[in-house]
Amino acid sequence: MGVHELVPGLEFKAIRYEKRPLRDPSGRPVEGLWSAWIWLCNPGEMNAYTTEAVREVILAFRRASEDPSVVAAVFTGEGDRAFCAGGNTREYATYYSGFPDRYRAYMRLFNDMVTAILHCDKPTICRVNGLRVGGGQEIGMACDFSIAQDLARFGQAGPKHGSAPDGGATDFLPLFVGIERAIESCTLCEPWSAHKALRLGLITEVVPSLKVDDAFVPNPLVETKRWIDPDTGRMVYGESLAGGPLDEGKKLLAKGKVDLSQLDVAVERMVTRLAATMPDCLTRTLESMRKHKLAHWDKNREGSRAWLALNMMTEAKAGFRAFHFKPGGKRELDFYALRRGLASGKTWNEEFLRELGVDDASCVEPEASK
Repeated sequence: MGVHELVPGLEFKAIRYEKRPLRDPSGRPVEGLWSAWIWLCNPGEMNAYTTEAVREVILAFRRASEDPSVVAAVFTGEGDRAFCAGGNTREYATYYSGFPDRYRAYMRLFNDMVTAILHCDKPTICRVNGLRVGGGQEIGMACDFSIAQDLARFGQAGPKHGSAPDGGATDFLPLFVGIERAIESCTLCEPWSAHKALRLGLITEVVPSLKVDDAFVPNPLVETKRWIDPDTGRMVYGESLAGGPLDEGKKLLAKGKVDLSQLDVAVERMVTRLAATMPDCLTRTLESMRKHKLAHWDKNREGSRAWLALNMMTEAKAGFRAFHFKPGGKRELDFYALRRGLASGKTWNEEFLRELGVDDASCVEPEASK
């Protein structure tokens, strides 16, 4: 009696769950109070979540939510390259492509993961330790706060690789940055620097992470000024121009090393600030604020799930296979060949996939081909 966790005593295998002591404003541990840290543990694949990891993330947020000693939940990834690059394209390409029923069941789990974050009874903080893109961007936006190291990059990838960002980005991103910036990000799939994400209101805080000669320096590939891009005539914010400062920045970046200690300090400082509130009033405030996300999420997620499942028979089947199997690091289809084929009346069959280089015969895992 009195145990409300869905799977009491579960030992996590695909992710990591740990409790860290809450610290008071002077940095001393507070007895009996904690923050729950939920780690994606797949750094070799940019912390892309597997199906097993999605199941466990749901249960991890439920555990944090039901633990009265937990003040806040911190969602992050291992290493310093990526918080999360989204869904695991190895699974997508080899197990889900061409099987809409399987993918629909998978998207039920993914939707439940997003909902678990939005329904958590504790404040949720995305510790952005690196790249946050695709589904990683979506689960990050489901959190209440995002604190990033300043080498992190943010964005979507769906239309480049055969999907649509309907796992939350089309619901949440306009609330953060406005409709036109959201459309730009979701369609063009061009990443934003952490500084641009901060300026547009996507994230809460940015901290330095690059150490050169034992001193923290700002991201050398980003400048805080603005100018007119001579090639496009557009106003550019944040990103350095090619040549000159950019080349120098790359040299400085290569010289330094990534140190995420300031990121941890900032995250723990946020937990300390949240702890200095009435717990029930804090939870109620979060519930009220999250309604703006949930209004869109609850209205659209089931229709999005159905469309994404059916898309596994066409563009997703081709796009995820290209991402996983194409040689030489070229992970995109020939978009012109794709569009020409569709314009000429070709249908989504093995012959068309063969022309695009992603048919059944060409997309075989190395282990399976031996």
